[in-house]
Amino acid sequence: MGRLIVAISREFGSGGRLIGERLARELDLRFYDKALIALAARESGLAPEAFEEAECDAANKLLFNLSMGSSVVRDGLFWVEPPVGDRVFIAQSKAIERLAERGGCVIVGRCAAYLLRRNPDCLKVFVHGEREDRLRRIVGQYGVPEEEAEELLSRMDRGRANYYEHYTTSKWGAVHDFDLVVNTTALGVDLAVRLIRLAAEKKQGAERLEGDHF
Repeated sequence: MGRLIVAISREFGSGGRLIGERLARELDLRFYDKALIALAARESGLAPEAFEEAECDAANKLLFNLSMGSSVVRDGLFWVEPPVGDRVFIAQSKAIERLAERGGCVIVGRCAAYLLRRNPDCLKVFVHGEREDRLRRIVGQYGVPEEEAEELLSRMDRGRANYYEHYTTSKWGAVHDFDLVVNTTALGVDLAVRLIRLAAEKKQGAERLEGDHF
């Protein structure tokens, strides 16, 4: 698929990661989600645990905002130390930009759709679903105990929203940030994959036609 990038944002339990994996496999694209964290960790020098902790902290907006304002004194001077969360975000952003330069990939999460919003090769997708349907997936497919699923879903949604809204100028899930919004409750995973694949193929086809024209 040439330089195509599919950036997928998703609600927890909507099946977005599964959709991304299947799409990458069907289109023969590289797939990045947790692998992106490892890539950013290696190249930034930050411990992989810092990336996980930044996402966990985001679930509590007050603690997350407080963690973004640390400072230290060095050599008698007041020095603003970039918070770990900010360094994590910068490392991930740089990794996403490098991956986008290569093209031919699916990236799930990490604000990739927003970061690549001006990239003409990027198809930006948001995957969501009804709460009850997502809870069933969390229990049935993710193996989370039923009594823990509700709290986990709320925490993950809250964390993703806080993280996204802290680092971007938009609201989490705002439809105008995306080329395609897919409801897996209404459509199911199989049809969602087919629709995103069709959109990706159409996007690549349109770009080839423009290139031929000029």
